[in-house]
Amino acid sequence: MTNVPTIKLNNGVTMPQLGFGVFQVPDLNQAEAAVTTALQTGYRLLDTAAAYQNEAAVGQAISKSDVKREDIFVTSKLWVSDFTYERAQNGIDASLQRLGLDYMDLYLLHQPYGDVMGAWRALEEAYKAGKIRAIGVSNFYADQLKNLELTMAVKPVINQIEVNPWYQQTAEVKFNQGESVQVEAWAPFAEGKHGIFTNDTITQIGQKYGKTTGQVILRWLLQRGITVIPKSVHQQRMAENFDVFDFELSAADMATMAGLDKGESQFFDHRDPVTIEQIFGSSLQQLHRG
Repeated sequence: MTNVPTIKLNNGVTMPQLGFGVFQVPDLNQAEAAVTTALQTGYRLLDTAAAYQNEAAVGQAISKSDVKREDIFVTSKLWVSDFTYERAQNGIDASLQRLGLDYMDLYLLHQPYGDVMGAWRALEEAYKAGKIRAIGVSNFYADQLKNLELTMAVKPVINQIEVNPWYQQTAEVKFNQGESVQVEAWAPFAEGKHGIFTNDTITQIGQKYGKTTGQVILRWLLQRGITVIPKSVHQQRMAENFDVFDFELSAADMATMAGLDKGESQFFDHRDPVTIEQIFGSSLQQLHRG
């Protein structure tokens, strides 16, 4: 079985560079089956979140697997409705309970809104107590990340952000890497937008190596030093996404990929106040209701 390269986080913990995400798989039976298949395929990094409502299914798949717990790197995330110190404490324990685990390998603040510092303090305590092996963030811009670093005692090990050929985030990636914060890409395929799987440029690059467009995209991300967590519920696609370690894109092909950048999120602007209110407003208002 293919050995996935590992990267060392800034606290010394190592994690696989390629993993399996379960975003938008709310059906628990389907989620459990997908994770089971992913583990059988060779994936050892699993990425879930409280907001995905499938932590229990991920935990079930892990408990039934022949793979040793210590060989599986489990990531989950705290939702903004739990972004206070006390609620984050309870949220961490709730994630552990749903997963059926004694510890998580990585736990992230899912978004940069609400009482980020209070929630982070709870993560720091859980980290020091051994409930979490590493703590990080998701969707933080450079200034938000720097503010957290300057304010809190424990530095984030990872920042999970949108990175794909249409939204390459070159400056953000460079900043994070310069801070020794690992970048992890969500939505590496931009959920198929703008015909990404049939794009002529990416297809032509793939033909040189006998690889699909999806494999080229994953390889491009890996060669940028980025960790990536593609999602699929189809066994064939899982296997295809895993088969990216027997080729390397040339410098010219990496430059060609860089030229595809549209410079805009394929989903929503995390900095637009109206969008923040629409997506996160109700969750944040829960904090005031206790």
